[in-house]
Amino acid sequence: MIAMIDCNSFYASCEQVFRPDLWGKPVVVLSNNDGCVIAVNKEAKALTDIPMFEPVFKIKDVLIKNNVKFFSSNYTLYGEMSQRVMNILETFSPQVEVYSIDEAFVNLEGMNHLDLHGYGHQIKDTIFQYLGLPVGVGIAPTKVLAKLANKISKKKPKHNHVYVMDTEEKRIEALKWAKIGDIWGVGGKHARRLKNIGVFTGYDFTQLPLSWVRKEMTVVGERLWREMHGESCLDFRTIPKKKKAIGTAKSFGIKLEDLERIEEACAYYISEVAEVLRAQKSCASYVQVFVITNYHSSVDKQYSKSMLVTMPIPTNNTFALITEARKALHKIYKPGYRYKKVGVNLLGIIPQEYVQGNLFEQPPKTQDPNLIKVFDALNMKYGKSTVASAMIGTRINEWELIKKERSPRYTTQWGGLLKVGRKFMVTLDNEVKVENNKSVEK
Repeated sequence: MIAMIDCNSFYASCEQVFRPDLWGKPVVVLSNNDGCVIAVNKEAKALTDIPMFEPVFKIKDVLIKNNVKFFSSNYTLYGEMSQRVMNILETFSPQVEVYSIDEAFVNLEGMNHLDLHGYGHQIKDTIFQYLGLPVGVGIAPTKVLAKLANKISKKKPKHNHVYVMDTEEKRIEALKWAKIGDIWGVGGKHARRLKNIGVFTGYDFTQLPLSWVRKEMTVVGERLWREMHGESCLDFRTIPKKKKAIGTAKSFGIKLEDLERIEEACAYYISEVAEVLRAQKSCASYVQVFVITNYHSSVDKQYSKSMLVTMPIPTNNTFALITEARKALHKIYKPGYRYKKVGVNLLGIIPQEYVQGNLFEQPPKTQDPNLIKVFDALNMKYGKSTVASAMIGTRINEWELIKKERSPRYTTQWGGLLKVGRKFMVTLDNEVKVENNKSVEK
């Protein structure tokens, strides 16, 4: 059996954990630059219609009118809370596959002697007790059915966020309940195609001949069909795949015209992705840089351009990557435009042990791998960007993302730790001494 654990309204729930005054209140989380709605808790959903990815300026009056608390995205907090969830899940099974920041599959093979329904509740209750995060637990024979069981656990209140699909009757009942477009692995294109031939539910799909599925939906569709019949075909991946490309692109807090500040932002982003590259012990063969103006503006001139540069030697060295990215940026930058975004991508990623030298190019001393190790160690100990390339500059506050409503980084920065004030003290004679020296009966 396989369990799928999914955190409910994860981003919004993370914000509520550290704000007891918001428990039971409507909360939404906004995207980068506070542009769109990317997370909505159940109280906000019940209060009013708040479409996902809706621009905030269109619904801000609605949010304020309904006393909806909105936060700028705090990905450092969400990533840390996600890791804590995964650590707890590893105490329930040695095999945990992290599917996304708020979802994971847990292998329960060999645990059939347990009361799986009770075990699911134990997982749910432990996560809530230790972290304050609500989760749904779906348990079934395959990954596809576990995803469906998880959806049922949330959609049907009677199951109290835990549903175990442990009989053939439950499997058939669940498939008849599920719309074909809600089945994990069925995309929009296939869903429309299947509806055109009369397939509207998961059960309808399982009644199709396997030969037709294999011919029309290839081996991927065949695996899906078998999984829905209770035959496990998708392996567990407890070790995450290494990234084949690493990139970042964030909108500036203001439109930038001068090359110098755009250079600083580009260098900062290169530093971020280079750290990720080193963490997975890989090197990049190419670096891509692009700039974009605001295509939604009716008054600004529009321009976008990208450039791909081949590294002389594949590397994960921040300084080498910044040097090549800076050359590319100088070639694609045009004065006279108000730029909204600069982005960088590292491509052609290979394991660092497979890197071949260049007979005609020797790396400079600044690319000494020991130097970068010292940089990473200092930044790990004292905080991000404690030591960095001078190209990043000191003007990040002039161009970084708008994050006026971002919550503190409660779990990763000393300055963000919650402060507990001692406001009263219980005495031996059952009085509560309050700070203003007045006493009240307990």
